[in-house]
Amino acid sequence: MCALQVNSLASLETIWSKRPLIISGPCSAETPAQVRETAIQLKATGKVDLLRAGIWKPRTKPGLFEGVGKKGLPWLQEARQETGLPVMVEVATAKQVEEALAHQIDVLWIGARTTVNPFSVQEVADALKGVSVPVLIKNPINPDLELWAGAVERVERAGIKQIGLIHRGFSTFGQTPYRNAPLWHLAIEMKLRFSSLLFINDPSHICGRRDLLSDVMQRAIDLDFDGLMIESHINPDQAWSDAAQQVTPQELDAMLRRIIWRSDDSNSSEYHSALDQLRQQINQLDEEVLQLLARRMQVAEQIALYKKENNITILQAGRWQEIMERTLARAEQLKLSRQFITQYLDALHMESIGHQQNILDGNAAG
Repeated sequence: MCALQVNSLASLETIWSKRPLIISGPCSAETPAQVRETAIQLKATGKVDLLRAGIWKPRTKPGLFEGVGKKGLPWLQEARQETGLPVMVEVATAKQVEEALAHQIDVLWIGARTTVNPFSVQEVADALKGVSVPVLIKNPINPDLELWAGAVERVERAGIKQIGLIHRGFSTFGQTPYRNAPLWHLAIEMKLRFSSLLFINDPSHICGRRDLLSDVMQRAIDLDFDGLMIESHINPDQAWSDAAQQVTPQELDAMLRRIIWRSDDSNSSEYHSALDQLRQQINQLDEEVLQLLARRMQVAEQIALYKKENNITILQAGRWQEIMERTLARAEQLKLSRQFITQYLDALHMESIGHQQNILDGNAAG
């Protein structure tokens, strides 16, 4: 396997460390002309660093377009030769890894439908042993960070040194304007867990609609993502897959121009001085909040003692509903979001129940 990957990674080092890193290309490679022209137009923007295209397309139902297969790999080689853009494809099996490497594909990514299955990830990881190629890993379809983290570990154990993560949103129940809900809190948690890894946002698969792309792109940059992967097609409305979420290279260029690019630091001494003072205030407030929470739990334990003496149940649904309604109304006045306060109250309630349960069980800390 090692002999299959012959292209030098030295040429990718600069690109891999670039911030922001911009990846673009069609959802699917369709024809040689389509791949070539898309690559030429993306190169002309001066903003795209890597050319992506789907060769093998895992679809929900049989009969849908599942990609052109390995015959599309030479098309990417030719596009790279003409534009100088490194190329990347999605792989889901050992055979696909072998074929991609045999065609000197520069970067591979593992898709959401593969990440969800540890057996599939392990098959890909085994095929990568002894190879030096960057690998990007998309989050699983379902909101499970352990599956995502497990995929990272499997690829790391295969000896891959350059690993990146792609946040493409999650499948959820309920109404949402997005094709895949971004669930930003999960992305942030994963970013914090793997702070040394390249972290890319995929607004195309989050949105599913081109009119939502700009807002999600800006949100990702505001949250210090390392780059973006946006699907681009020379004629999006005629695309063979995911037409609604693709944009032309010219539209992509305009979107990237509108983004407010932010830095994670500043050389201004005034900025650092002001920030240090505010952070000291945050630290003090956090300490006060913790002290108040501890006192609240002490009161909850006193309540539990009375409940125990009188054989009263821990859960008092009516009382908790009253607390919820009162607190949410007050939170709205204080401009705190209903979602945040609901999550906070739920966590607080479960912690309180745990303390009271310990009292009833006779396990109170002495």
